[in-house]
Amino acid sequence: MTVFAAKGVHFAYSGFEPCLSDISFEIESGERVALLGANGSGKSTLLHLLNGLFFANEGAIEAFGTVLSERGLETTGFGPEFRKRVGFLFQNSDVQLFCATVRDELAFGPLQLGLSRDEIEERIRDTLRLLDIESFQDRSPLALSAGQKKLVALGSVLVVSPSVLLLDEPTAGLDPRSQAMLLDLLNALHAGGATLITATHDLGLVADVADRAIVLGEDHRVVFDGPARLALGDRGLLSSTNLIFEREG
Repeated sequence: MTVFAAKGVHFAYSGFEPCLSDISFEIESGERVALLGANGSGKSTLLHLLNGLFFANEGAIEAFGTVLSERGLETTGFGPEFRKRVGFLFQNSDVQLFCATVRDELAFGPLQLGLSRDEIEERIRDTLRLLDIESFQDRSPLALSAGQKKLVALGSVLVVSPSVLLLDEPTAGLDPRSQAMLLDLLNALHAGGATLITATHDLGLVADVADRAIVLGEDHRVVFDGPARLALGDRGLLSSTNLIFEREG
């Protein structure tokens, strides 16, 4: 099944130069894809478009065969189903956490989907156990460490059982132990059938999260789409997209 299809997508924030130009690709169910590019190349913006937070100025993005649009996401059929199937982990966990306690954070998504109280409680228990965050479930997210916040933010996504995860620099700010735990969890989710789409400029992360790489150049266009190992081994590609810097001489 095709999860996402981008077709000639152009996007610019109001009053600014384009940050995505003529973007086209397809992502199939169960893939692990890295969106690579230097800071400012448009990879985070592309994730926002895939999540239906912004919409293409030209071209279109289809999700599960339906064009992503503001009107479409407001429909009672497609909108809730899309939000259930696609989860988004923001780079900065602080923008994703807003409830009084960790338990409230985990309950928010299921409540919006209209699940029963018994099912919500079961999902909260399972998610707390999965992420090993039971010990601080009654604390305010604002009082947690960066690594703990990241786990809670991920929990708020996983609690609705998405089949697709959009991850924006998922290991940013994490200590080595928290990073290893997160990567192990993501790999377990992928083994269970989840589609993972990760935006990053950290080349050391790619082999752990992706089999395929879509590389954005500084002109905001796709300059490579293929096996991640080939992208990582192409120093000319990495240098030309400002993912590595090599001094002359």
